[in-house]
Amino acid sequence: MTVYIDPPAWPGHGRMWSHLVSDVSYEELHRFAERLGVPARAFDRDHYDIPSHRYADAVAAGAVEVRSREVVRLLRASGLRRPKGCQARRT
Repeated sequence: MTVYIDPPAWPGHGRMWSHLVSDVSYEELHRFAERLGVPARAFDRDHYDIPSHRYADAVAAGAVEVRSREVVRLLRASGLRRPKGCQARRT
């Protein structure tokens, strides 16, 4: 199982955020997020939004640190990328 996280560089709601993704399946991603205690509402189309204060927790739990561009590349290569406009369901 490999889950990836980019640096907390995305502003929103007065915080900085990271993206947590899988290059294998949404099931793998959801299991990892659940073990980390990330609420389901943090899932956005093809990734979880992780606040900067939880970044180290995700890495300690096994998420591999990658650059933001790598997150997009991994999602596209795996076929898991859901562009904006796609339904934001948790499957």
